[in-house]
Amino acid sequence: MNLDPIYHIKQLWQNAYNTRASRLKLLSATIVIVIIINLLPSFFKYIEKRQDGIVLNDWILAHLPSYDLSVPIFILIWAMGLLMMWRALYNPRVCITYIWTLNFVCIARFITISLIKLNPPLGLVPLIDPSTSVFYGHTFITKDLFFSGHTATMVLVYLHLQKRTDKIIAFIAALILVVMLLIQHIHYTIDVLAAPVIVYGCWRLAKWLGLE
Repeated sequence: MNLDPIYHIKQLWQNAYNTRASRLKLLSATIVIVIIINLLPSFFKYIEKRQDGIVLNDWILAHLPSYDLSVPIFILIWAMGLLMMWRALYNPRVCITYIWTLNFVCIARFITISLIKLNPPLGLVPLIDPSTSVFYGHTFITKDLFFSGHTATMVLVYLHLQKRTDKIIAFIAALILVVMLLIQHIHYTIDVLAAPVIVYGCWRLAKWLGLE
């Protein structure tokens, strides 16, 4: 028996995608996400130029201090992302659902951000995350508000982790992230509250369509 971990992972992926249908689902999901990634810079530049947004009267933000927490936010999101990638190496079946749910979430954000025109909260401190600047067109984007993409990312990870301990860690991490986002005034409260509901709906849609 070959105990090489790389060989083991390779076998897991071959077994998971040994049918034409499963390979097609993964390929189509990958193509869609690549298209979305290439559309993001133009979309974000477009919304940032809008002048007809409104500023919400957010009671919670009004009672929170405003601090730059870019570094801990960056570390938390990417730590959970790496955990998800590590688990996915040994559980490749989650990849189809994960990528398709991410596609639906991105499409939902295109729609909601386009329709719900908001200006940044008072006291906003721009989030500095060099790893994602390529998606934002190498500029600060402040009007991608409803709903929160950062919160959505954490919820997406939570839904696709399988181990109970991992889920507990992801849940706590998501709560901490929400608090930090609000303290930095990057999002309104409604932005972070809506994200879990919409992501869950996208996840259920992917499963209902058989994208797993």
